[in-house]
Amino acid sequence: MSQLAPPVQSPDTARAAPSERAAYFDNAKLLLVVLVVCGHFWEPLIGEPEQRVAKALYLLVYAFHMPAFILVSGFFSRGFTAQPRQIRRLASGVLIPFLVWGVLLALFTAEVKDTPIAIEPLTPVWVTWFLIALFLWRLSVPFWRMLRAPVTVATLVFLASGAFSFGAQLSLTRVLQFLPFFVLGLTVEPRHLAWLRETRWVKGAAVAVFAVAGAAAYKIAPDMKALWLYRSAGAPDLHVGYARWAAEAGAVCAAGLVLTAAFLALVPTRRTWFTALGAGTMGAFLLHAFIRQGAVAAGVFDHPFVQGVPGLAVLTVVSVALAVLLCTRPVRTLLRPLVEPRLDWLFRREAAPGRDEALRHREG
Repeated sequence: MSQLAPPVQSPDTARAAPSERAAYFDNAKLLLVVLVVCGHFWEPLIGEPEQRVAKALYLLVYAFHMPAFILVSGFFSRGFTAQPRQIRRLASGVLIPFLVWGVLLALFTAEVKDTPIAIEPLTPVWVTWFLIALFLWRLSVPFWRMLRAPVTVATLVFLASGAFSFGAQLSLTRVLQFLPFFVLGLTVEPRHLAWLRETRWVKGAAVAVFAVAGAAAYKIAPDMKALWLYRSAGAPDLHVGYARWAAEAGAVCAAGLVLTAAFLALVPTRRTWFTALGAGTMGAFLLHAFIRQGAVAAGVFDHPFVQGVPGLAVLTVVSVALAVLLCTRPVRTLLRPLVEPRLDWLFRREAAPGRDEALRHREG
């Protein structure tokens, strides 16, 4: 899996549009993984009162970066019909990396934190939650494609999920709370995205949306709990009534939708110097977690040089550079056995078209 969400070829994605549409989505994926890395490197600072700017940036990014990733993943899942070859690719490109990287990250975290090793295969380790969520979402695609109003149903599922506590296994809370964005991606058509990125006034409105959202994030930063943005807790987990949870979670979801649309409107459509790096986002997404955990254990974030706005600026530049470096071809090649494992030995060869039917007829 060279991308965070390996695409499934569909009639819409297979026709005409190749170069410009491919560049647009590669640009989007690269920018989003940069935001993921920056957010994780800002996170150790946001509990400090003097780091209001860091927390405001963190809140702003966390309001939309995963919703945008998930919507794009849904868009590229529209052609999933659970054919054997698609199931094989899903298993080898998503499920196996989830298991492998979960074990590696658990071992590494235990080592740097000097804590007992705890490996629970069904419990995602930090960033690996997205892999198991993508696996479950993509398996469900045929069901959503059958519904008359899939986005409405997915939204109702999201709202209903807040009344329960599902625990950490399979990240079910996040799977259900982010579900509307994935299903929306399934229903979005190329013309909708084209309208976002090609309409001049929409781009202007998108800039205004981010300006207002940034100001709002700065204002609420001292009091806002980032936990609301993780979508990993229902009302029982947050110790609030369901009505309050539904209101606040609904507001967070709506803000994420607006900011996602604004982000997609501002993504460059032409090839840029970083477009090719969009094919290697998976390496950056997984590998940066080890670097960040190591930096926390080494006390990097306690050092005076990361304090204040100047330190935040330096940390951000380093984070961006790290994300770009981890998306380069050498890193992608090095990680391929763990990110895109070849599992031909595990699966039976796919029968030639009509062969199964002929065998059944002969046996009958």
